[in-house]
Amino acid sequence: MAVFGVGILLEVIHKTISGSVPSAETMGIIGALVLLGNPICFLLLFRYRSDDLNIRSTWLCSGNDILANVSVLAAAAGVRMFDANWLDILIGAAIGALFLRSALTVLSESFAEMQKLKSRSETAAYL
Repeated sequence: MAVFGVGILLEVIHKTISGSVPSAETMGIIGALVLLGNPICFLLLFRYRSDDLNIRSTWLCSGNDILANVSVLAAAAGVRMFDANWLDILIGAAIGALFLRSALTVLSESFAEMQKLKSRSETAAYL
């Protein structure tokens, strides 16, 4: 998730510098197609989202994907309406930040889980 978030932010920087306007039609078609499958995955994972960190991470990714896809559709509409890239850039920055925030959440939970396991291991070694 972190690599994806950084990649999106790098793309935002590139689009800001280059001033290129993406194809609203391509954005809309791809955004709509991807949005078809993500809610199914999200709903399948919903009841297991608290089982363990791996499922929680996958569930977070699915939720992020849904938000990102809806946002891409909004950006496509904005690009089409204004024939400019500024809405795509703003939404892209928000999506990148969302994925980075989720990655930090999963990483912090991973480190907490590692600490718990380490403590249990050390306690068991003393017994």
